[in-house]
Amino acid sequence: MSSSLRYQHTQFGKVTVVSLFFSALLLVGLGLAFGDRTFLVGGPVMMGIAILLFYALTVKIDATHLRFYFGIGLIRKRIPLAEIVDVQPVSNSWRHGWGIHRTPHGWLYNVSGWEAVEITLASGKSLRLGTDEPQRLTQALLAALPDR
Repeated sequence: MSSSLRYQHTQFGKVTVVSLFFSALLLVGLGLAFGDRTFLVGGPVMMGIAILLFYALTVKIDATHLRFYFGIGLIRKRIPLAEIVDVQPVSNSWRHGWGIHRTPHGWLYNVSGWEAVEITLASGKSLRLGTDEPQRLTQALLAALPDR
């Protein structure tokens, strides 16, 4: 970890990778059953791309920002620490699932598991960041926030 980083953790998305892998197998089976090359080739290629995009969620905190990105890093977000007003560990309902989408608690960014950290911004908006170490991420965020 670089000296400017205060926190860094990558959570492997077991649920995401396994789901996408079995989806690829299902598409291959459909392609074989119906003689359709679109399913046979295109399905696994699309699932492979999805795996590259979502196989993990990496969270980093430096002196000025909370940064997180999925998989190989094409999908990423950066939040200035100065905009964060509250942080707390939470548990997501199974209804919230995984991936990136809106929930009643704001945007959810998650690759596996039910645990997350809810981050409230100065604008009043909130988001949930999935993690397999919610206490450690919460402590790192609270320690990095200005005026704390």
